[in-house]
Amino acid sequence: MRWDIFCQIVDNYGDAGVCWRLARSLSSLHGQEVRIFCDDLPTLNLLASGTPSAIKEKIDLQPWEASYHNARHPVQTPDVVIEAFGCELPERYLAGLFIAPIKPLIINLEYLSAEPWIIDFHAKPSPQSHGIPKYFFFPGFQESVGGLLIDPIPAEGQIVANHVPDLLRTTWTKLRSNAKRISIFCYPGAPLRKWLENLATLEMEIDVILTHGHSELLNVYGEQPVELPSNLQLLSIPFVSQDEYDWVLSQCDFNIVRGEDSFVRAQLAGKPFIWHIYPQEDRAHEVKLAAFLDLYLENTNSELRLAVIAAMTWAMPSEWFKSLDAWSTHALAWRTQLLKNQGDGGLAARLIRFTS
Repeated sequence: MRWDIFCQIVDNYGDAGVCWRLARSLSSLHGQEVRIFCDDLPTLNLLASGTPSAIKEKIDLQPWEASYHNARHPVQTPDVVIEAFGCELPERYLAGLFIAPIKPLIINLEYLSAEPWIIDFHAKPSPQSHGIPKYFFFPGFQESVGGLLIDPIPAEGQIVANHVPDLLRTTWTKLRSNAKRISIFCYPGAPLRKWLENLATLEMEIDVILTHGHSELLNVYGEQPVELPSNLQLLSIPFVSQDEYDWVLSQCDFNIVRGEDSFVRAQLAGKPFIWHIYPQEDRAHEVKLAAFLDLYLENTNSELRLAVIAAMTWAMPSEWFKSLDAWSTHALAWRTQLLKNQGDGGLAARLIRFTS
């Protein structure tokens, strides 16, 4: 089938990351014909830059306006249109669908959620005045909803050093052999300086890998650069592609992640993590986090449950870090459970079955 995916970028990595991973899964795993129309093509191209050319060349990346006017790439009527995260289709593109002899199916692809109410709304119709069929599709963890994007499935455990991606080789030579490794990818509102200062009080060597832009973020809140004891080493990495970032997650003992894509990839890495969920003014993010933790911690004892909840709500590391070993064991068990639950192919495969 032919698929058009529309992506308007709000969180400049997360939204594009989900759309690109969905496109590559549909194309490379399921043989679908996919176009992405994006309002920030440079960001999308950056995330896709590390994808093997044999996969990338199969996906047609187009600027947003090309969906309704591009002489070199005339717009053919697709079989399925994806409105990623509920973005509105361009009026001129929609007008072209009105006159098409065979109408496509429009899918409103919602944000990932663990909240139980999505079970009742998943795959339900959304009647439109123009008559083109449209449905809600909710990604999620339960078997009866839309599933997760699991491609590519990362290898379990840490990978040997000679497989270090080229962009990361300089950083990886500076890592200390006995140090714990922590990667950080969070939103500006996180109490990062205070968190790192507390982390430095732990009696162990820790190497902190700061993703692109985070070293500058550390100095936003104060005039003096952050200064930490020698047991804590801060290392910055350049902007990396999706696959390279997945590799970083697999190499760390603990990860801080934020958007929907990195949230899922942290779980598939099988490591403990903090999900810095996007803050919303009505505090809806707290409900979403609590719903995920109810699933994630369902089979844990009270001690680990309290430690994980403390970490996820930005308690200082000294309050919960002693539970890291038990959390690591749980993270691997959760990874196994996730892959078992998504054994039908996850989000991409469930979309194909629904639209076929």
